[in-house]
Amino acid sequence: MNEETLVKECVSGSEKAQKALFDAFAPKMLAVAMRYINDKERAEDVLQDGFIKVFKNIQSFKLEGSLEGWVRRIVVNTALDQIRKEKKHQKDIELDDVSFELKQINHTESQLQADYLMTLVRSLPDGYRTVFNLFAIEGYSHKEIADMLEITESTSKSQYSRARSGLREMLEKLNIER
Repeated sequence: MNEETLVKECVSGSEKAQKALFDAFAPKMLAVAMRYINDKERAEDVLQDGFIKVFKNIQSFKLEGSLEGWVRRIVVNTALDQIRKEKKHQKDIELDDVSFELKQINHTESQLQADYLMTLVRSLPDGYRTVFNLFAIEGYSHKEIADMLEITESTSKSQYSRARSGLREMLEKLNIER
């Protein structure tokens, strides 16, 4: 079934089409949610809430872009909503802007190494992990991140820098231990 037919059937309320859409995207979207939410059960809740929003708003998908991209945006925004709810219990750390050059990741690394790196990313504190994912993986600007998370642009930059520093320290420690 192509995307257009799938969307039209979902709009008409077909449970079979909704299941097909969920089955097609749930594994990838769970991985997206896990990048933001550091607990599998909470990430599964985000995934479920995200798909509820997908099905509630599927009629607004205009078939002009990628259905996967549209679903991804909803899941990311749902994860950010969850983080905002939890943010009331956290304090943002304001630091001076610090600029670091990105190191290129060797593209010849195995999938196992990539999975391990994502495990390290998931071990970062919530704020650092969220900003790192939005900036380095999703490609948002620090201004967009600041608007989404209701923080300052400098906080976004500093949390990204701290995330990178933390990852670098973890990787250096692993290299020393080997």
